Amino acid sequence: LLLAALVAPSAAAAALAETARRPLGLDDLAKVRRVDDPQRSPEGTWVAFTVGTSDVEKDKRDTDLWMARWDGSAEVRLTASPDSESTPRWSPDGRFLAFLASRGDEEEKKKGGQVWLLDRAGGEAQKLTDIAGGVSDFAWSPDSTRLALVVGDADPDEDPEKKAGWERKTKPPLVLDRYFFKRDRDGYLKRLYSHLALFDVASRRVEALTAGNVDDEAPAWSPDGKTLAFLSKRAHADPDRTFNADLFAIEAKPGAVARQLTRTPESESGPPVWSPDGRRIAVLLGDIDRFYAYDQYQLALLPAAGGEPARLTAELDRPVSGATWTPDGKALVFAVDDDRATWIARVAATGGALERLTSGRSVASQPSLGGDGGMALLVSTPAAPAEVYALERGTLRPLSHQNDALLAGLRLGITEDFSSTSADGTVVHGLMVKPADYVAGRRYPTLLHIHGGPNGQDDYSFGFDRELYAANGYVVLEINYRGSSGRGEAFQKAIYADWGGKEVVDLLGAADEVVRLGVADPERLGLGGWSYGGILTNYLIASDPRFKAAVSGASSSLQLSMYGLDQYVIQYELELGRPWEAKEAYLKVSYPFFQVDRIRTPTLFLCGINDFNVPLAGVEQMYQALRSLDVETQLVLYPDQFHGLTVPSYQRDRLQRFLGWWNRFLQPPPGLP
Repeated sequence: LLLAALVAPSAAAAALAETARRPLGLDDLAKVRRVDDPQRSPEGTWVAFTVGTSDVEKDKRDTDLWMARWDGSAEVRLTASPDSESTPRWSPDGRFLAFLASRGDEEEKKKGGQVWLLDRAGGEAQKLTDIAGGVSDFAWSPDSTRLALVVGDADPDEDPEKKAGWERKTKPPLVLDRYFFKRDRDGYLKRLYSHLALFDVASRRVEALTAGNVDDEAPAWSPDGKTLAFLSKRAHADPDRTFNADLFAIEAKPGAVARQLTRTPESESGPPVWSPDGRRIAVLLGDIDRFYAYDQYQLALLPAAGGEPARLTAELDRPVSGATWTPDGKALVFAVDDDRATWIARVAATGGALERLTSGRSVASQPSLGGDGGMALLVSTPAAPAEVYALERGTLRPLSHQNDALLAGLRLGITEDFSSTSADGTVVHGLMVKPADYVAGRRYPTLLHIHGGPNGQDDYSFGFDRELYAANGYVVLEINYRGSSGRGEAFQKAIYADWGGKEVVDLLGAADEVVRLGVADPERLGLGGWSYGGILTNYLIASDPRFKAAVSGASSSLQLSMYGLDQYVIQYELELGRPWEAKEAYLKVSYPFFQVDRIRTPTLFLCGINDFNVPLAGVEQMYQALRSLDVETQLVLYPDQFHGLTVPSYQRDRLQRFLGWWNRFLQPPPGLP
């Protein structure tokens, strides 16, 4: 009786608290704080990280540096400037925290990001570098006296003193002669590249280390501070025609000559990581150029002198990322993407079975180890955005609490695992999010919310979009169709040169299943996505008339016309062939456009005007075709935006338009059930 008396009030209080929570709304988009890049300090007492926020009044995003005590007792904000900071990196002696930022007047910002320095003894951040081409990455030397920088070539067109005549008042024409000549955000690519440079912290002297018409990236110091390992495509006659970066090493002194450490047909990725004794280097090993879009990175080791990388995760058949050595040099720790989850694993440097360090329905990533073996990492779940956690002696505990206050007042949807069997017998997995007030036995308007990539997966991290749709009365399905990662190499490569085939079969199978379960109203099915998710939306509405409303963002359908317009020329030529030599292949994957007269689904198209990833022409063509056929359609274009929208008001507007379009065609009129 006493136990019942004690338990009953707490249960009632919990029920009351749950009732007091409100549904997630559009205004909450600006309240979610984006935590990233945890970095444990050398002595282990602090973890630095970044926090991204949105300023509604200024319509601007910002990222600041924070740090949390390892014991979880405090969080401290380190920067509060109106300009974003990124890439926090501790000096090995623990005295400084360096970071990248673009601060100052407009002329200063034109130079790009620079390295800034926070002295842990106190004081304001000090600008360390002032390089015309900007700094995109850096690494501390082991003795904390130097930095290896990744610097960009200065653009002579930005220097008014070098311009003559009319070019001082009018922008000169762009003259391009590269095979790979355009890229999202970077725009049209001139012969400007990124190279390595050495920077002396005390004297602030910069000395070039590499040069040439090729990008060098991801520098990593050897433990003795004498050598830098880095990634580059400099071994190829035309680096623009391949994805195959190799690992190189160069002495950390001006005039040194780089030497090639790997000659694999697959691409190495990084950053490379030296073993504590300096005898081995760990890298990520991708795939050959032909399968670039379906990379499933494996962890590999090679001698520091060079040679064939030995694959430590060859038997895993799952992609890995974020590799780092344990302090004793006996093992490596990394993240594994595995069927909706991402978990942290450890493997001995000699190979063997993997040890799983985290588990459950979560996404754990970006491990940062301390000398005591304790690890800082990011953890997200369907119920919470990513926060910094400590993993110590097998136990996770939170270190940051950036979103706790927001989540305390929200009533989120019900996220469940979902599986379906496609018409050809393939079993696919995904997630189903139901409204928080879901009533069993009632059929709901249901959305296929399709992820892009296709190389990626819908996972157990927090998804604002799907929570917003569920809060507005929808059941939301996120399906890892064939081509997605996390289910093995064969599953991922199943759509090679056959876009819009097996993915459509899988997504239609999921739609069939959710109707069979009695969850979805078959007369109120909608769908939508961005990038490849938008492309698959077009494939689906051209294949099946069941969907009553569609939203297609940053998509294409007439793939033949995308050659030379987007940034995927290497993939096109290696996977499909050259258009004039492989017309049938291009026509096959362009079927949404050539079967547009089969489409009856009202469709909203959206895109950023400056998108070079999936250019504007893709949505314009489909909008024009549907308008020609008098199918209900609308086109929304976002000024000065690239493939991913970055202006907060545009991000909100996109979600509002998605919902508005679906509500118009899928929700019942007022007063009806």
